[in-house]
Amino acid sequence: MVEAVSKTPWHLWVIGVLATLWNAFGANDYTQTQMGNRGYFEMMGFDAATTDAALAFFAGAPAWADAAWALGVWGGLAGSILLLLRSRWAIAGFVASLLGLAGSTIYQMQVEMPPELAEMNNPAMFAVIWVIALLLLWYAWTMRKRGVLR
Repeated sequence: MVEAVSKTPWHLWVIGVLATLWNAFGANDYTQTQMGNRGYFEMMGFDAATTDAALAFFAGAPAWADAAWALGVWGGLAGSILLLLRSRWAIAGFVASLLGLAGSTIYQMQVEMPPELAEMNNPAMFAVIWVIALLLLWYAWTMRKRGVLR
C-alpha cells in the first residue's frame, strides 16, 4: 500500500529552521560545557570565580545526568533536522529529547547548585525549554498524521 504524501506546508520550513537553531544552541552549550571551555563561560559574562564554580559543578555531575543532557540536546537536534527532511523519525528524536530533558530536570531538582551559579537555576527558562520541546513533538506528530512526514 502506497502512503499519500502531502505537500510540505511553508510553516514546516519555518518551524524546522527555528527548531534546528534552538537545538543547535543547546548542543553547542552541552559540547562547550563538556569540553570545559573557559572562554565559553567568560563569553557569557562569568568572572573567573564563577567560571571555576561552573566547571567544577558540571565536571562533578554523575554520568547518568550527563547522558540525560546529551540525549536531550542531541535528540532535539536530530528531531529538528529530521523534521526538515520530512522524516517520520523526527518524532523519535523529539521523544528522545523529552526523555533526556526529564532526566536533566530530575537531576537539577535534586542537586544544589553553588551560589555563584544561582542565575543558571532559572525556573522560567526550564519552563520555556519544556514548552518548546513538547510543542515540537506535538508539531511533528501532527505533521505525521497529515502525511507530511514519511
